[in-house]
Amino acid sequence: MLIRVGTNKTLKGHKLLMVTPWERPNDFIEKLSAKFPDLEVRFHQLPDIDFEPVDPLPAEEWKDVTLAFTFKALPKPDEAPKLEYVQLMSAGANHVLHEPVFKDTDVTFCTANGVHGPQISEWIISTYLAFEHRFAEYLGYQQQGRWDRGELMTIEDAASKTIGILGYGSIGRQTARLAKALGMRVHAYTLHPRPTPASRRDTSWSPPGMGDPEGEFPSEWFSGGSTADLHRFLSSGLDLLVVATPLTDRTTHLLGKAEFEVLARAANRPEGKGRKGGTFVSNIARGAVVDTEALIEALNGELIRGAAIDVTDPEPLPDGHPLWSAKNVIVTPHVSGASVSYYDRVLAVLEVNLERLSEGGELVNVVDKKSGY
Repeated sequence: MLIRVGTNKTLKGHKLLMVTPWERPNDFIEKLSAKFPDLEVRFHQLPDIDFEPVDPLPAEEWKDVTLAFTFKALPKPDEAPKLEYVQLMSAGANHVLHEPVFKDTDVTFCTANGVHGPQISEWIISTYLAFEHRFAEYLGYQQQGRWDRGELMTIEDAASKTIGILGYGSIGRQTARLAKALGMRVHAYTLHPRPTPASRRDTSWSPPGMGDPEGEFPSEWFSGGSTADLHRFLSSGLDLLVVATPLTDRTTHLLGKAEFEVLARAANRPEGKGRKGGTFVSNIARGAVVDTEALIEALNGELIRGAAIDVTDPEPLPDGHPLWSAKNVIVTPHVSGASVSYYDRVLAVLEVNLERLSEGGELVNVVDKKSGY
């Protein structure tokens, strides 16, 4: 357990173990040494860890570690008896929920929530606009060396459309900022009610000037954990639905056949069919939040307008999987969070939390072990 007794400006008695797939951030470590002269820092570079299991570090590496910066590399509880705080490099914690050091100890875990907001919100908006402005079609004509303007009057812009954001966290809030700039209405959905200005504020980390810290962008707020609550949100006239909720046991297959049928009925189209109107679905959360078979049926049956999918279930998506060839779908291989600024932003979260630790304050992005995020 992270015990805060007064201040510890130099972080005396603390040992930070950094385990990353990237090179040693020498300038950053030097900055830490200047800020916290008594903090001991150890660094390990591991291979790319996106989809491969990580070989555990030798147990002796964890012996005196009090603070860890990592993605998947975690100790067994008895290997790290002094461990107090783990800073994850990921925005979610779903990959550690069943780790003994997470579920069977009082070690504080914090996510890197906020580091994805700029790049993922750009992916959401750019794929939606690319679909509506038919970029794939025109790029195909370009590759053929063919000047073909197609049916110009079928192109729809974003002004006055409604975006529904399922999970109004850091990514959702930055997406709302971009959507508002395009003239869209914002509907936000959260598990817990946000009836007051104070409850709508965001206390997690975000890059300066980003997001929606005061919760001022949504024109309508929806909340609740029941199917009826979710369907009320999905029935609110959404042109773009952004799936940005954490993956937990509760949110697995949160969107399935019934939910796509709700979207179709809300579109006021006979049987939900037709190019005009309908909802475009964007999933940047986790693949399992959406029932893949139901999504394929909704696309091919034109219950929804189209979809942009950066996360899949299964993942990686196998060659020849029917999702690849579904109607009106854009599939990218879990790259929406990629950015040359990612490492710097994750390190910034770590630095903020080390500062708060040294001052005896509350850490940012703390994972609630009961909810899993």
